[in-house]
Amino acid sequence: MIRRASAFLFIAIITMLVVSSAAQAQPQELMTRHVRDAVLSGRAQYRGRLPASQSLRFDAVLALRHQPELEDFLEELYDPASPSYQHYVTVKEFTGRFGPSQGDYEAVVGFAKANGLEIMGGSRDAMDVQLRGTVSAVERAFHITMGLYQHPTENRAFYAPDREPTVDLPFQLWHISGLDNYSIPHPLVRHRDVAGNSEVSGSCPGGYYCGSDMRVAYYGGTALTGAGQTLGLFEFAGYNIADVNQYFKTVGQPDNVPVVGISTDGTSLTCVYRSTGCDDVEQTLDITQAISMAPGLTGLYFYVGSTDTAILSAMSTNKPLNAQLSSSWAWVPADPTTDDPYFEKFAAQGQSFFQASGDAGAYDYYNSPYVFPADDDYVIAVGGTDLLTASAGGAWASETAWNYSAGGISPDDIKIPSWQKPKGVITTENAGSKTLRNYPDVAAEANFDFYVCGDGACGAGLGGTSFAAPMWAGYMALMNQQAVVNGYPALGFINSTIYKLGVGSGYASEFHDVTSGSNDCYGQTPYWTAGVGYDLVTGWGSPNGAGLINTLAGSSSVTPEFLEFGSEAVGKTSSRQTVTLTNTGGRTLTVKQVAVSGDFNLVKGKSNCAAGKTVKDGAKCTIEVTFTPTETGSRAGDLTITENTNGLLQVPLYGTGQ
Repeated sequence: MIRRASAFLFIAIITMLVVSSAAQAQPQELMTRHVRDAVLSGRAQYRGRLPASQSLRFDAVLALRHQPELEDFLEELYDPASPSYQHYVTVKEFTGRFGPSQGDYEAVVGFAKANGLEIMGGSRDAMDVQLRGTVSAVERAFHITMGLYQHPTENRAFYAPDREPTVDLPFQLWHISGLDNYSIPHPLVRHRDVAGNSEVSGSCPGGYYCGSDMRVAYYGGTALTGAGQTLGLFEFAGYNIADVNQYFKTVGQPDNVPVVGISTDGTSLTCVYRSTGCDDVEQTLDITQAISMAPGLTGLYFYVGSTDTAILSAMSTNKPLNAQLSSSWAWVPADPTTDDPYFEKFAAQGQSFFQASGDAGAYDYYNSPYVFPADDDYVIAVGGTDLLTASAGGAWASETAWNYSAGGISPDDIKIPSWQKPKGVITTENAGSKTLRNYPDVAAEANFDFYVCGDGACGAGLGGTSFAAPMWAGYMALMNQQAVVNGYPALGFINSTIYKLGVGSGYASEFHDVTSGSNDCYGQTPYWTAGVGYDLVTGWGSPNGAGLINTLAGSSSVTPEFLEFGSEAVGKTSSRQTVTLTNTGGRTLTVKQVAVSGDFNLVKGKSNCAAGKTVKDGAKCTIEVTFTPTETGSRAGDLTITENTNGLLQVPLYGTGQ
């Protein structure tokens, strides 16, 4: 009797657990869209089922936790007035605060195994589980039917689900990448289809531009090389290191930067055109442009994958974590919010993601559907210009808008970010939107003026914002190098800062404002025209030498450059002269020490620039100095200021004793 009762109780408990588990595991919709509009509308003609035995590789992305808290954190992280300013989180800290829980991650792994799907990669920190399975297993796991369809605008078929996937889990997933191949990612390099700039005077063969010419034109210095920094490239195809080596050998430029290939999901790292049909021109120019701008990089990391989320997840977790990232590829997502968790994660971790804006002029659905992710609000979109230098391999001379530079108002209806809202950014003159994201943010040379190597040969006449994005990432490595030297963290997502600079008094010393030209390359309507300040062709323009670096990475200046006291009787004290220290570094400066040498003296009580003084961005402090000669004849000394942005600043002091 007791045994029967115990058995009945055991069965009842098990039944309740099974029912409870089933109730908790009702099919959950995902938080993003997956079905293509062309499939829903019928514009894509149905051609039958995808073979059940065909194998698919795809990526299940888990959702962020505490999204409102993350939004608040990012706002404080990039607010100079906040105590959290630039206090970035580590990969592990991000996971602990905003990533999926360990239990949720293990549940997705268990769900995949239970449905006959093979685990290929991913991690909790990366927020994804990379999977492989047959079409029949995919259909069963996600309650969909995989069909073949005729592409409405391209001469090919594509596969895609017929409905939104659902999962038998007690929580929602964020997205599943790789369930369709409707959009094949496009590299944004352009081969010459119009006459290039006949006035170009580069230092590469034929007078075309080398990547090193961009370093001279946009930086112009030698002190910063990107030393101590690593840079990551986002790629959908592998590379041929022989083409990279051939480029540097041909242009006579040393290359000491190791290139580290990372396959994020099993995609081949090798791209040799003749044997595999893989074109490596885009990948090679990405590498050479980045290295040419920052020839002292500790390493360049080349991330290859077949889905955007697999690549981004690896870039967000790699050791070392690359502070500057670049992409010269574009695609059409089923949902433009798909990659937001990773772009926000980059910002939280102090990483900058530069994205080529595209090369088909003003946005038009039929001429230039490949815009994303340039219009995402957490990337730094890079437009194109037509640059002239003063001589072969010489300094910047002038710049106009490149008429192929993609730009405009977000076609994905992404809302205008807070940093585009300040007065003076969107104006009647630039015709931008006050409700939607405007792009690009910055720009650089992109005309058909470059010398490149790829496919086993070298040549000239290529262009595209493909060249501008990795160049900006290399320039960012210079900025971050200086930030580290000055005792600061990486600069991270700079859009929130550069839009403030653009409407500030120092704009002309930080950017080359591109004020002429348009992106009307196909006669689109509307199109946008370059003009004073921000515009929807070139953004704020190109970097103006070390000016932008000094502002963003911390710098200061003293005036005048020297003090001349003239003649003074021995033992007598001259009248006071003033030295002014100005903080132009974009953050608070702290004076550590002020000292003079020789027959010169600090005037106590008259200087407000003593040790311990803090000077806010754009503010000044003064130092009063006198001269008391101890001997006749010429006397010299120095005023030395030690502070936390530029280190040591010296002002020579001169006088004559009589």
